[in-house]
Amino acid sequence: AAWRRAEAAALGATLAGAAALAAVLAFGPIAGAGLRLDTVGGVVALLVGFVGWVIVRYSHRYLQGESNERRYLRLLALTLAAVSLVLAADHLLLLAAAWIGTSLTLHRLLRFYVERPAARLAAHKKFLSARAADAALLAAVALLGTAYGTLSLDAMLAAAAVEGVPPLAQAGLVLLVVTALLKCAQLPLHGWLIQVMEAPTPVSALLHAGVVNLGGFVLIRFAPMLAEAPVALVLLAAVATATVVAATLVMGTRISIKVALAWSTVAQMGFMLLQIALGLPAMALLHLVAHSLYKAHAFLAAGGVVQRQQALRLAPAVAPSAARWALAALVVPAAVVAAGLAAGALATPAAALAGAVLGLALVPLAAAGRFVAAAGVALGWFAGHAVASWVVVPASFGVPLALVAVVAAALLAMFALQAAVALRPGAGVVRRLYPWAYGGFYVDERVSRALLERWPVPAAPVPAPPLSSTLAGAR
Repeated sequence: AAWRRAEAAALGATLAGAAALAAVLAFGPIAGAGLRLDTVGGVVALLVGFVGWVIVRYSHRYLQGESNERRYLRLLALTLAAVSLVLAADHLLLLAAAWIGTSLTLHRLLRFYVERPAARLAAHKKFLSARAADAALLAAVALLGTAYGTLSLDAMLAAAAVEGVPPLAQAGLVLLVVTALLKCAQLPLHGWLIQVMEAPTPVSALLHAGVVNLGGFVLIRFAPMLAEAPVALVLLAAVATATVVAATLVMGTRISIKVALAWSTVAQMGFMLLQIALGLPAMALLHLVAHSLYKAHAFLAAGGVVQRQQALRLAPAVAPSAARWALAALVVPAAVVAAGLAAGALATPAAALAGAVLGLALVPLAAAGRFVAAAGVALGWFAGHAVASWVVVPASFGVPLALVAVVAAALLAMFALQAAVALRPGAGVVRRLYPWAYGGFYVDERVSRALLERWPVPAAPVPAPPLSSTLAGAR
């Protein structure tokens, strides 16, 4: 009965999200009583409601017969409710409380199998990172509220449009960026996200498909103010770019499908945050939605994904020639950028860079002769970008050309290394790079050692003795 009620509530949340989005599209943004609903919030609320409903249904089958089934259900409901409150909050203290609450309930879900040392380690590392993020978030709220004399996001955005972003508010935005980087598992405190596989699979799906995206959502909300905070944008771009390059290279060395998916989430969160740093919040929203749907499916269908990957690895592979790769690398990005410029979808240098990155991602498909699939992905991306640009205001803003150039150089170097791995796996540079990439460049090990020396992992709780032995001892 409890599961049926939970499924009905999750389905009701999905329908409520759809109704809220329809109301915003019909009547415009709605604000009041510390809450705020706009098109961005409506889209993500519908997404969270749908993913939550799927996870509740999956959990019913997955956890059937578990001793802590009801506790799991309560924590899952509280987590989804807290996420929904983050999406609807206008008052910054309410947003901070909901975001912190999301982290606390998720922490208990990650410790569902508390008797497992690996589960306790991952949850503890997540707890330490989250508390640092919470401190940065509360300081950001204090600075922003002091700068504008209000804690209403609506009023703050209106004031910033007239008065600009003073130095105190820029300092608050830097701390907000730090919060998002920590919450989105960016370098160097990313290791917890790789190690949460000891949690139940639906918890992994909830984390990777929903909770970890909240940093991107909050920064999209603050995009008009970030446009005038260059220090915050440079910090966001630097950390996100480093994370994208490192996580993408590490992901290519992983044999475990679940671990590869975890590293993929770290890299994709980096891409999402990088798009915001380059003044492309609409593209970041598209990335958020697509990544959430993909990761929810990937984790909940992990068995099928593993079987398909094993079949691909056992099948004889014919690698495209270096000449075909080089030709595809020249033609495909140029074609995507030209199409975007002709359609008016890539109006800024940063947007053109995003189009070129999409083209580079399609190079393996084109080099293998799968031109229809590559064209379909490109068309879908342009269609999604058009919708996201209509939803997000502003859809883009200008950033320094030097920042775009540095990011472009880093991503091009990453693609060159990936091409070398695919085409020349025995090359000297690949052999030297492989052990470092396989070890995650040893960032997490060094950071974890320093943190755990100061804050060690709590011991496992001692289980209570059976009632029969207690009564026998009393006699």
